[in-house]
Amino acid sequence: MITDLLTIRADRDNYYYGCDELFTRHPEVIQRLCADAAALLPTLLDGLIWRSRLAINAQRRVNYYVKHVIQDGDGKFNKALEWLVDGQDPKIICHPVVVLFSDMVWGRLASRYFFLGRCYFVFTLIVFITSQSILQHLNEGHESEAQQIATFLCRLFIYLGSMGQLFINQARRLASDCKTKSFVSVGCIKIPEYLLDMQNMGSLALLIILLLMCTQEPIFYCAGEQAGRRLAASAPAASEPAASGNLHAESPSLFTQHCPSVDGTGRKDAYAAMSMFAMLLYWGLLIDLTIFSMRISAYTLVCGRVLSEVGLFLGGMCFLIIAFSSSISALNHKSKDFAGIPKGALSLLEIALGMFPTEHFDTIKNEVPVLVAVSVFIIIVIVFLLNLLVAQLNGAYQAIYNDMVGYARLNRGSIIVTTISGVSAKRWDRFLATLKLDERLEFNEGDIGLAGGMQVLEPSNANPTTVDAIRRFGGSTSATVPWPEEEGNDEDDKFERLEKVILRATKKMGGDGSKKRGGGSSSMGQSGSGSGGSAGGSQGGGSEQEE
Repeated sequence: MITDLLTIRADRDNYYYGCDELFTRHPEVIQRLCADAAALLPTLLDGLIWRSRLAINAQRRVNYYVKHVIQDGDGKFNKALEWLVDGQDPKIICHPVVVLFSDMVWGRLASRYFFLGRCYFVFTLIVFITSQSILQHLNEGHESEAQQIATFLCRLFIYLGSMGQLFINQARRLASDCKTKSFVSVGCIKIPEYLLDMQNMGSLALLIILLLMCTQEPIFYCAGEQAGRRLAASAPAASEPAASGNLHAESPSLFTQHCPSVDGTGRKDAYAAMSMFAMLLYWGLLIDLTIFSMRISAYTLVCGRVLSEVGLFLGGMCFLIIAFSSSISALNHKSKDFAGIPKGALSLLEIALGMFPTEHFDTIKNEVPVLVAVSVFIIIVIVFLLNLLVAQLNGAYQAIYNDMVGYARLNRGSIIVTTISGVSAKRWDRFLATLKLDERLEFNEGDIGLAGGMQVLEPSNANPTTVDAIRRFGGSTSATVPWPEEEGNDEDDKFERLEKVILRATKKMGGDGSKKRGGGSSSMGQSGSGSGGSAGGSQGGGSEQEE
């Protein structure tokens, strides 16, 4: 039925194509097929393509009728791409029709808005690097007042501009999931559905760390301490103005990070550790910028999908380190590197990572039981587990290699859907006007065809075809004349014709066999009449007359 609807037919006056009627009557046809009949999606998408059988200068004309997968009946962005992304099929997302219209929407519209949206995040990362990794190391220990003010302003921008934006985005997504009751169960805990996305999960983690950093900010503690000192000194300052002036002159800058309430309390070390994790999260959240290149995006996705194999290797190595360190600790030896489970585990980890000092192996040689245990550990971890990891990574890469571009396109498709939702209606209308989807396209030169698509040129050897994809009918074009009957190409017609051929062949073979048997009996009769006289012949003739 889909093939019949999406077959282009023509008489001498008009072209007939059921694409408009199909998507007008069933605007959710792609959603229904994704949910109930995914095997029919290639048939539907193939029906939106017309390829010329003529090649000119090694180029072939191809018309993609993508109007109804770009815009809906109201002129808004169609949900077809969203439905295809939700299907998570890396094969169908690489169909030429999907590639054409998704790349067109991305290249001409969505990429600009996405890049502008990420520019602010990149700017906040630059400000964060400046405040945490550059300014505090310029004149370490002798910070100037200008340097302290710049550090304070950068951190204030991070707490207000970056943390505030993250809080608003998280609150909006949480409210949306609560409104639609979109929750998923992870073990025995229900979480909002938006947290299944790693970008959203990373943003939430970054928000929590920035909030903790704000509560432990050294500048705030030192400013509060200085404000308390000034208040305490304000009473005697009225009676002793000279002493108060000296105290004010010797007081440190308002934005310093060095004061008794910070130094020696461990608060600064905790703040530095949280700053490191926040920096890593900032850089990790920039991974979605790889979507501008399909090759880099596919490589990133492959790395993410093989991390499970690395996790298995690390889990096995940790198990062996604990097992061997506890076993070696039970031995009676004098090696300081394996004195106890913690030291033994650290030494085995250094051996596995190639960081164990070579001179310490001399002490191990004198302890034969320890030497045997360490040798077995090296054989299992370095020789066996490490080579097994290489084999696992190779197998996992081969398994997902064919689909890695499809997964990258699924990732880009989800970003397109999210980005287009924030585009204004006026900008979307201008984009549709540039596509000129209401103009009729040529089939071959001078043959003006149907509207609602885009024409591109592809190499003639890409999809060779020698059959005209348009079914043309001659004769009268009057509306009162019935449509000519088409030659049956169904499987039922093929089987019916084959059955008739087999029946005719069977009858012919049966007829030839009866003739051969009849000829054999007459010869026997003739031989009998020759030997037995004419009586046998007359009886044979009588029997023939009776028959």
